[in-house]
Amino acid sequence: MSGNRDRYLSDCRELVLGEIQSLVTHEGPDAALYRAVLDYPLRDAKALRPALCIATARALGGMVEEALPTATALELFHNAFLIHDDVEDASEERRGSATLQRVVGEAQAINVGDAMLALALQPLLQNLEVLDLGRALNVLDEVAFMARTSAEGQALELAWIREGRWDVSEDDYVRMVRKKTAAYTFVAPLVTGGLVARAAPEGIEGLRQLGDALGVAFQIRDDLLNLAGDPRAVGKETCGDLWEAKRTLVVTHFARTAEPEAARAATALLDRPRPEREARPLEQLRRQLAARYAQGALDAAAWAEVEAAFEAVAGPAPKTTREVAALREELEAHGSLRAARDVADCWARRAEGAWNELEGRLAAGVHTDFLASLVSYVVERDR
Repeated sequence: MSGNRDRYLSDCRELVLGEIQSLVTHEGPDAALYRAVLDYPLRDAKALRPALCIATARALGGMVEEALPTATALELFHNAFLIHDDVEDASEERRGSATLQRVVGEAQAINVGDAMLALALQPLLQNLEVLDLGRALNVLDEVAFMARTSAEGQALELAWIREGRWDVSEDDYVRMVRKKTAAYTFVAPLVTGGLVARAAPEGIEGLRQLGDALGVAFQIRDDLLNLAGDPRAVGKETCGDLWEAKRTLVVTHFARTAEPEAARAATALLDRPRPEREARPLEQLRRQLAARYAQGALDAAAWAEVEAAFEAVAGPAPKTTREVAALREELEAHGSLRAARDVADCWARRAEGAWNELEGRLAAGVHTDFLASLVSYVVERDR
């Protein structure tokens, strides 16, 4: 089924890319902006969200032409969120290449994300031409709810980081993920596809429950792949969540359940900054002195004084690749990766139950087959 699923995703991606390219200006003084707008959409990606929207609409009797504008808007929202997330998280890589802010600068990247959000309004207006007014407004209402809910989820995560909080419970984490990830990755695509196809209210509720469960399982699996996946397949740097001090279920499990001293050491390491690509003069001096200490030129007491002086002026030393790798091994040895997998499996089983309730409403065929493959895809995916 994975080959059929990949072909389905690829076909939907081509349709949506064509729509996005038709929305942008390719020549003239604004062309540079729109080349940057196309950067993330043109990188190798699954286009999962538009495929979900199209497949749901088709499985419920809708036409692809009716679903395509909404699918296009969802893909634009997704890529805009990625750009803004990468800036907020100071991420280094996205889809196997440098993040957009590393290419065009943070200010320009933020503006590109804003432009994508503005562009997403156009296909939503096009719904007035392919759907009746009621369906077009219902889709717009669902997309507006998705955008607001996703921002609320991001605000939760950013607040934990700003406040230095690591006492994040499993329930806290799941609440954040349901808002930040599930709402726009699964719930909105499934529900808007159902709205396009005139699904009954109980069908819409079933799609919402399915999307919610899939979204939580998907995000936990994403967290695990960040620590254990092949970076060439995942398209992100290895252990990026540790470099960025993300409050993932893996790390918060360790912070809650490890011995207090080990938990404090881990969170202290995570709270330290990541190294800059080009060390500033003060950091270069700190590294030179650290090398001298390693060679025995400074004793432990002298080095402690040097470190304290540097920390007072420049803050804590950046974490190192060796320290991050050691922490990743400690997380696995403690069972935190396994604990996260167990939670992901639990939510995947919820998704299976929601799917079993929903499947009888869908027409047999490739569109339903694609949707049916999602539970195993979410749990077993390697990218």
